Amino acid sequence: MSKYLNSLVVGIDVASEFSFASILAPDGSQYRKPFKFFHTALGFNYLIEQIKKAEKEFSTTPVFFMESTGVYHLTLFHFLKDKKFETFVINPLVTNCNKNKNIRKVKNDRNDALSIAQLGKFQDIKVSSDSDIKIFTLKLLVRDYYKLIDTRSGFKKKLSNSLYMSFSGYQKVFSNTCGLVSIKILKKYPTPQAVISAQKQDIIDILLNSRKGIKWAEKKYNSLIEASENAQFVSLSSPWLSVSITTSISIYEAIDAEIATLLKQIKCFIDSDEMSTIFRKNILLLMSIPGIGYNTAITILAEIGGIDKFVTPKQLVAFFGVDPAVNESGNFKGDKVKMSKRGTRFGRRALYAAALASIRMKRNGEATNHVLLKYYKENLKGKKAKVALVAVMHKLIKYLFAVLRNQEEYQVRDPKLHQKMFLENKTIIAA
Repeated sequence: MSKYLNSLVVGIDVASEFSFASILAPDGSQYRKPFKFFHTALGFNYLIEQIKKAEKEFSTTPVFFMESTGVYHLTLFHFLKDKKFETFVINPLVTNCNKNKNIRKVKNDRNDALSIAQLGKFQDIKVSSDSDIKIFTLKLLVRDYYKLIDTRSGFKKKLSNSLYMSFSGYQKVFSNTCGLVSIKILKKYPTPQAVISAQKQDIIDILLNSRKGIKWAEKKYNSLIEASENAQFVSLSSPWLSVSITTSISIYEAIDAEIATLLKQIKCFIDSDEMSTIFRKNILLLMSIPGIGYNTAITILAEIGGIDKFVTPKQLVAFFGVDPAVNESGNFKGDKVKMSKRGTRFGRRALYAAALASIRMKRNGEATNHVLLKYYKENLKGKKAKVALVAVMHKLIKYLFAVLRNQEEYQVRDPKLHQKMFLENKTIIAA
């Protein structure tokens, strides 16, 4: 049962330029019909005027509930918080499951505002009441970084497709077509004919930028000439295809420069006085876990916000969306279940990268994290590789939860030793 059952409750359905509000009296009846207000100074003041009338009539302060709508709800949320109103944000997954319970299908903003108000008043649901502007800003910057990464990958793929048509065999010479040396060669010699016509020493000079020596450069040059001669017979001969190559390279380099600039700005923001010392300490704590680097740590912390919002590791697992979806009905119990993927996809992406890094082998032959690598290999028995990797992601979530909760650096321990230490500590506390 909701603790706001006898309270004056306001439900708000937020849009980009305007919203609808519905006011429920303490007895649960509608104080008035849902009304519209614009996201302007006049509109916000009109909302406050209507709320003041209800406050005066019922001699009680209202509680506000609104649905999280990306960025549109933030201005109104902080406006109400600044006015000292008790304000909560509801996850859209919760509101979508509770809207339109009637037999007749009705979907409009007025009805949605009423549904949100009823949800907050009558049901005990999980809500959020804090929104740190600094953490939110960092989250937006980090998400912009990943979006730029994806856009850059798109143009890298476009470059590969263009090379396949006009310069077949080039990708066998340079596996990374967007590497430093490869980009320089393609910018100057975008077609097989241009490579064959070029002076050998000019191409050798470019290849020497790799710092792998003259022997490597000579071998690579011969491979490039061979690929160019073959491409004259098997590739499309239109010279205009080179335009697609040079355009893709230009856009790729521009995006790459923007990514580098954005990363510098993110680091400056974190190192500034605006960000708390606790946040910077948490970055170092997460980086103590093998496989988690600086960017991954920032992403996880920006998405989580604060570890104090989570009581158990299971809640954090659900937040990342790596909890298994349940499929049961009567005597049927589905055994082919997948991840719910209902949490933060950016956090899940960072966690996936950390899981891959944690089970890799270093150049010296040592494991990045021998405990997780052993755990991964054990889960591979009778299971698919992705299933075993998800199990590693679960372990990592438990690690980062413990590290942030205890404010202590991660220590690689054998599970048996860890269990022994836990039992000994439990015995001491009980005594």
